[in-house]
Amino acid sequence: MSDAPASGQEVRHEPVPLIDLVAQHRPIEADVLAAVTRVLSEQRFILGDEVAELECDIAEYRDSREAIGCASGTDALMLALMSLDIGPGDEVITSPYSFFATGSSIYRLGASPVFCDIDPVTFNLEPAAVDAALTPRTRAILPVHLFGQCAEMEPLWRIAAHAGVPIVEDACQAIGAEYQNRRAGVLGTLGCFSFFPTKNLGGAGDGGLITTDDSTLASRLRRLRVHGEAGQYDHVEVGLNSRLDAVQAAVLRVKLRHLDEWTAGRQRNARRYEVLFEEYGLSDCVTLPATRHDRRHVYNQYVVRVGGGQRDKVLAELRARQIGCNIYYPKPLHLQTCFADLGYQPGSLPHAEAASRESLALPIFAELTIEQQEHVARNIALALGRTPRRSLQSRLPKPKFLSAPAHANANRRIDADDL
Repeated sequence: MSDAPASGQEVRHEPVPLIDLVAQHRPIEADVLAAVTRVLSEQRFILGDEVAELECDIAEYRDSREAIGCASGTDALMLALMSLDIGPGDEVITSPYSFFATGSSIYRLGASPVFCDIDPVTFNLEPAAVDAALTPRTRAILPVHLFGQCAEMEPLWRIAAHAGVPIVEDACQAIGAEYQNRRAGVLGTLGCFSFFPTKNLGGAGDGGLITTDDSTLASRLRRLRVHGEAGQYDHVEVGLNSRLDAVQAAVLRVKLRHLDEWTAGRQRNARRYEVLFEEYGLSDCVTLPATRHDRRHVYNQYVVRVGGGQRDKVLAELRARQIGCNIYYPKPLHLQTCFADLGYQPGSLPHAEAASRESLALPIFAELTIEQQEHVARNIALALGRTPRRSLQSRLPKPKFLSAPAHANANRRIDADDL
């Protein structure tokens, strides 16, 4: 589809949302309603068999021995840290470029988040900065697998092992992501996930989960999520009220069956953007996400960098044309007002601060069409003063397999999704 006007008339386009949950829900609506109806008919709403089944399903999907459901991704982070006895006087090294809960979960327990700068290419924690930040008070390292790509875990494993501290993965944006053929959630001592509706695996409200291979930690987490109760109203410690409810578990069990298909759709759309941004001559002013060779990127967000001080202009132009976009994140954690007592100043972590000035999230949801993506790319080009060229469908390069000898592709089905 081309955006070129016909007969002198401006072409009007439907709005392009940043995420379209209705489009995701429509094909699975009957299955979701049946699952919810089952829970309503049984009238068992808190934990129970539905949650236990989801925990087994997620553990199998993540290849972890244990999975413990809880009320949110934020609670997953807090519970994980509580299970490690992290509290006042302790330090936890983490990223300043993440959702607020990454830092607040540490701070609320009385510990101090120690923010280290990021790799400007992947937006993830820089291992060398982590190594330099270790002190005798360091009790854990909390890397974030931001936007759906795993952090550089191998050097972090070495650093953590040498320091004798655990790794808690913030995998809230990274279900299904992989590092060296191992999935997020089994790359540290504990892995934390969120089922917020806009996540790649999102529920019908809040929800979270923790994965681990440590059965002792798993038992404690199951106790901590129910006020520290060991059974029969015997509270052996003070925990949280953080139980995943059965309705959320039922919805998530349906959606988990489609997760890999949706992830493939997001990856396909990322490849389309690569073609489109080259097509529109944007490579010199817009930096696209880079996927490391040993990772499986699941694109919870598709975040580009717009240089030259042009990010806010592009943001305003896209919003004016009803194209969904957002800034993740406009202020890094180390500069948040509530963390002022930690002593960070502007310029303390320059890569994180630069990312906050330049990053822009574009639509990437699996149901996004070629026409919608071209509309996004064309309007970014217009906002940056570039002259749009021909459409994606007329300019996409021929897939490599079409140029191979006929015998090499005798059993290869040609699929439009290859584009």
